[in-house]
Amino acid sequence: MRKRDDLPHRAGFCAIIGRPNVGKSTLLNRLIGEKLAIVSSKPQTTRNRVLGVLNRPELQVALFDTPGIHRAKGSLNRFMVDQALGILSEVDVVLYLIEPGLMKDSSSPSGFRVEIGEANQFILERLRASGKPAILGINKIDTIPKEMLLPVIQAWQAELPGATIFPLSALKGDGVESLLHTIGEHLPEGPAIFAEDMLTDLAERFIASEYVREQILRTTHQEVPYSTAVVIEDFDESERDGRGLVRIFARIFVERDSQKAILIGSKGEMLKKIGTGSRKEMERLLGCKVFLALQVSVEPRWSERQDALRRLGYGS
Repeated sequence: MRKRDDLPHRAGFCAIIGRPNVGKSTLLNRLIGEKLAIVSSKPQTTRNRVLGVLNRPELQVALFDTPGIHRAKGSLNRFMVDQALGILSEVDVVLYLIEPGLMKDSSSPSGFRVEIGEANQFILERLRASGKPAILGINKIDTIPKEMLLPVIQAWQAELPGATIFPLSALKGDGVESLLHTIGEHLPEGPAIFAEDMLTDLAERFIASEYVREQILRTTHQEVPYSTAVVIEDFDESERDGRGLVRIFARIFVERDSQKAILIGSKGEMLKKIGTGSRKEMERLLGCKVFLALQVSVEPRWSERQDALRRLGYGS
């Protein structure tokens, strides 16, 4: 794509915020064209801000994927919500991603009603208080009847009158290109902030740890995924240029012995499954073979202890 001479270059920051599981990480990955943020069907998959840099000839957008905003209980959850809300003061524009929010209602002629909900009202209050320009992205439009899209748009226009509203499907890519164009219109004119070949500021070892956590989210249930933290204790690249091999040792922390037993599984089968899935993602990321070793350790109540949260990457 050639840059048009009559278009000024724009560059700036955009935060993607919203409730848990509305598709923020899927949208970031779709916009960037690379898997930077892990994705699962479980809420609160994202725990840290994830920066992805999108470059076009006339545009550079630094996009922040953020943890889902919710009424936080517990130290880890408060850290996650602070990560999301704290970014509002640092960006040029906010993309507030929602789901259609349709609820069955037999008293309505359509059989549905639009439910904004208390959690979204909380986010709206914080968004209004920030004073930042807002774009409202209605995600997962492919999951609702077409005739209900207009009522959804109208309901949200009443809640956030100044926002541009975009129906989209992050999973399928519908509406994403138009959304990007509108994000760009909200950014200041100026040169690129980051190098044109920069995709993210995340270290490879952090992304590798997230790949392990993603596999845990996908393979375990109940409280186990939420009581798990992953730390890369060794990331050996000494053979990367020669044999094309990176050796990685990751330690998985849980809070109870029973969770450790679940992660390891009968004859180590669960841990082997987690390791195989993680290794494939790491090899795609690094472009070379990966030798991955996993070990599970018990760190009692780590999600509530400030010293443990800092040590495991969830505190300052």
